[in-house]
Amino acid sequence: MDLVSLFEFAVERYPQYEALVQGETRLTYEQMNRVIDKTASGLQTLGIKQGDRILLVLKNRLEMVILYWAIQKIGAIFTPINFRLSPDEINYCVQDADAKAVIYEPVSKKTVLEAIKGIKTLKISVQAAQGADICYEELQEIGSGKPAIPRIHDDDVCLMLYTSGTTGCPKGVPRTHKNEYSAAVAHIIQNRYEVQERTLGVMPLYHTMGMRSLLSMAFLNGKLVMIPDYSAQAVLDQLEKEKITCLYLVPTIFHDILNHPEFEKYNLSSLKKLGYAGAAMTKALTEKIFKKLKPDIFINHYGSSEVYTVSVCNYLDKKPGCAGKPGFHQRIRVVVPDPDGNSTPDDVVPSGVPGEIIVDLRTSEAFQGYWNRPDATKKAIRDGWYFTGDMGMIDEEGDLFVLGRVDDMIISGGENIHPLEVEDVIAKHPKVAEVAVVGLPDPRWGEVVTAFVVPKDPALTVEELDIYCKESNRLSNFKRPKQYVLVSAIPKSPVGKILRRKLKAEYEKLYLKKESVS
Repeated sequence: MDLVSLFEFAVERYPQYEALVQGETRLTYEQMNRVIDKTASGLQTLGIKQGDRILLVLKNRLEMVILYWAIQKIGAIFTPINFRLSPDEINYCVQDADAKAVIYEPVSKKTVLEAIKGIKTLKISVQAAQGADICYEELQEIGSGKPAIPRIHDDDVCLMLYTSGTTGCPKGVPRTHKNEYSAAVAHIIQNRYEVQERTLGVMPLYHTMGMRSLLSMAFLNGKLVMIPDYSAQAVLDQLEKEKITCLYLVPTIFHDILNHPEFEKYNLSSLKKLGYAGAAMTKALTEKIFKKLKPDIFINHYGSSEVYTVSVCNYLDKKPGCAGKPGFHQRIRVVVPDPDGNSTPDDVVPSGVPGEIIVDLRTSEAFQGYWNRPDATKKAIRDGWYFTGDMGMIDEEGDLFVLGRVDDMIISGGENIHPLEVEDVIAKHPKVAEVAVVGLPDPRWGEVVTAFVVPKDPALTVEELDIYCKESNRLSNFKRPKQYVLVSAIPKSPVGKILRRKLKAEYEKLYLKKESVS
């Protein structure tokens, strides 16, 4: 089943249901479909054909949703990237994808135009951004109003997401109609969504979480409320105004809205179904969500761009932070970790022992390899399994806990130490707001465990932290940080993941105070 057919079924089913909202603009399914058809026809008039990659450098706005469905209707490949990327990063993605067109807006205009200087590609602007060959509004006027929809197959690529470039150049992840259909169905079932749910379009559409919200709402004739400019205030306003029923967010946004000074003033009684992904959530935040939002359903999703669902946990009240059991399309294992890529699917570790999480590729949610990167594909896909690069541990009840990245492992004095186990201890200190742990080079130990800490209380001292770690019965002495660095902020990706490599690289830049302990 291709995505275009499913969308058109939804339009026919409930044409008058509200589909898309942004500010004062409200579109029903029927109205949205008319705009989509005009946009799709305009793209075809410009010569964009089935299989062409269209690179979008936009915020989460209404136009991006229209363009998504227009690109699907003509069989092209929606290729969104982070609008905050540098010119060099955008240039790499444009050339790697061999993009037929690049679509940008005022916030990304300068970097995009610098990035594509000398590259022959169509330039399409949104929100009257300068320097384009044609603007979004003109696009809707130049075609016939109805696109010629090509024959689309399940295995045709419809989306390409670029993974984070923290380990080098970003990798393109091509996803087919079958992949995206299966991931959306999994999302609907695992979140127990129903017809006419209402959610926020706040998670980036260049990220798999944003795509899940977009597709699941469309298939269920739900309403997607876009927030181009994120703030906790804007989220709370829309939650109340639009009577939002479900959310799928990173922990950072849940943290922001729950800690907003006016949180208690809002009526969020419609909000019943919550899910999070993208980063670990602390036990304290999990408990706060149960207490303040009182969800009927609260689920942790563990997945990736390559394979949407890996596992889900819907009993976070009993096991905060748990990633749970494999999704219903999935089979997983935890194997001996090897950053060089030499472990096999048979190198399974016992329960309670950390290892690398791998996923059986016989799932309709899984990709089949990276775009133009046979080297990365060979390392990630072995003997029919996808090696995630994530560390995990399966407990005696068969539940998965995600521990971080394999290549985040710290080797100090020959001992393997994972940052998350140290962070979990330090995060519980009442004067700590945030913490990130990395290994820094040391001539004696190879690496030393180093904790970067954002104080909640300015009176926090390094000595106090070290005594706290020494007295913790959860942290072996060899895992105790040998260095503590008090900082004003921890660098994170747009979805809230700690950027440990950036933290290492910018150590001097972030440095406010450093003291070593023995």
